[in-house]
Amino acid sequence: MNAPTTLLVPLAEETRRSQEVTDWGPRIAWVVGIVLLIALVYWLMRQGWKWRAALQADLPELPQAPEPGAGGTPRLTLTGRYHGSTAAGRWLDRIVARGLGARSRVTLDLTDAGVTVRGTGAGDFLIPAARLRGARLDKGIAGKVLTEGGLLVLTWEHGDRLLDSGFRSDTAAEHPAWVEALGTYLPEGAGAAAPPGPPTTPSTHHSEEGAR
Repeated sequence: MNAPTTLLVPLAEETRRSQEVTDWGPRIAWVVGIVLLIALVYWLMRQGWKWRAALQADLPELPQAPEPGAGGTPRLTLTGRYHGSTAAGRWLDRIVARGLGARSRVTLDLTDAGVTVRGTGAGDFLIPAARLRGARLDKGIAGKVLTEGGLLVLTWEHGDRLLDSGFRSDTAAEHPAWVEALGTYLPEGAGAAAPPGPPTTPSTHHSEEGAR
């Protein structure tokens, strides 16, 4: 009477093994599909980057940074991150030409010559004092959103474009001192404020997103 039961056990085990082997095909296809999708997204992003760079090909070369110490003793120094540049007042209209699209660690020095930026993908460059048009605290630029007041945004003129460039100090408490100091460089009659960044509210107090 026990013989049928004894035969059923190995048959069940054999069936289970067969099912496990059969499942590998869909799993492999699923993994390959995901990899291809990621590759496609990456390719589209790269093509979009190249297309944007081509549209911005008329952007002039960035002003060359002075040799260290050549601009005199810095009034202020900031070490932190460069988060990108956009057309002024348009926080998603990213500038990628001349290496301005690459986020990186930077050091800023404020001297009588202007703001020297060292360490970006664009190489070291100078934002001349005569081209500065404003400074403000903000929270978003080039699609990057941080905490309220987490960005120091400099508005400056380069060629025939007005740009916003965003920086975040390792010590965010340093930002207000830069806004106050850079006000002395504004052309006569120019306002210190620039158009707001992420347009989630009518002012720069937009809703917070903590993405890095």
